[in-house]
Parts: sequence; structure tokens; C-alpha cells
Amino acid sequence: MVKLDIVSDPICPWCYIGKALLDAALKERPDHPFTIEWHPFQLNPDMPREGMDRRAYLEQKFGGKDGAVKAYMPVAEKAAEAGLNIDFEAITRTPNTLDAHRLLHWAGIEDRQTPMAMALFRAYFEQGRDIGDHEVLADLADELEMDAAVVSRLLASDADEDAIRKRDAQFREMGVSSVPTFIVAGQHAVPGAQPPELWLQVIDDITAQLAAQPGEG
Repeated sequence: MVKLDIVSDPICPWCYIGKALLDAALKERPDHPFTIEWHPFQLNPDMPREGMDRRAYLEQKFGGKDGAVKAYMPVAEKAAEAGLNIDFEAITRTPNTLDAHRLLHWAGIEDRQTPMAMALFRAYFEQGRDIGDHEVLADLADELEMDAAVVSRLLASDADEDAIRKRDAQFREMGVSSVPTFIVAGQHAVPGAQPPELWLQVIDDITAQLAAQPGEG
């Protein structure tokens, strides 16, 4: 198996799109060599823990409503091309994602990390749910058969907060400045939402390299 590390943030639309495009390639190569692990990167590390009104956030970030609409038009177009049903109108709050990253970490311990990553994306982008809200996060945990009561207790504590911040900082020190960033075999960084054709080429190249390696014994 070959490690594919995905550095992302659950409120990053390009991360959702990038994973959908990767999935299209993986579906064409069901015997792909990748084992996937998700890693934290907060687009808004200084966001208040309670989040903020999304319209106010976007207009502040993009200099008004027109700027926000212009910035998100290519996102909406690319999402539609990738077969995603993003409902930007349903999103009313921009959350701080530290707790969502903590949940992703705990899901990884239970071998549910990718399903949780996708659940977070769908909850935020398709259902307009506030993934900074502890009740929402506990519900998502319950839907994936994690112990929601345990998750709620962990969320109410500061468990793994420092670890998440440290991992985020490490990727920034490595030069990651935007997400998604895919890291293949711990060596090759593939930034951005790449088309399935690129991933098919990467998979085929890796498969050929693995096949050419001499067997043991």
C-alpha cells in the first residue's frame, strides 16, 4: 500500500471537490494502492470558537456581496462538474473547525476517518449544518456508529486541541499554504483539486513501479 495524506479543512469547498475528483479516479481503479489519512489545516485559525455569520464573513473577506459572489462562481461551477450538490444558500454560519478536526482525528482511531470527512463535507456544503456546533458533531459521530456520548464529553474538554494545532503548524512549516494538498508516499505534493485523469496517471505510474520491484525470497 502507498500512503496518500490529504491535508484539508472541512469548510474548504475545493477540498470537497478535490476528493470527489480523486474518488472518480479511484472508482476506475478499484485495485488502487492508496491508503488514505486526513490531516488538519484551518483556513481560519483565528475564527472565534462560536464561528460567525457567513454573509458578514464573506463580505468582509471579499469586500462586499459582489466580491463574494464573484469568488464563489467558479467554485459552484466546478462542484457541479464534479457531481456535487453544494447549497451555498443553506450555509448561514462559518464555523471554527478545530472541533471538526478533533472529531476527524477520533474517527481515524476507529478507522472511520474518510467516512467522517465526507459526512462533514455533506453536512456543511449540502445541508447547511453548523459543523462547529457540538450537537451537530455528536450527531455525525452517531450516524457513523461512534459513541456520541463519548464524543460529546471529549468535545466539552480540550482533548487533542494542542495536537491538532501542532499538526496544522507542521504542515505550514513544510510549505503547505493552501488546501487541499495531497501528499503521495510522503514525498510528492499534489496541490489543489486535480482532474481524475491526473490521478489515474499517478495510480498507473505507482502500480507499474510496484510491479517492477523484485519480490522477496
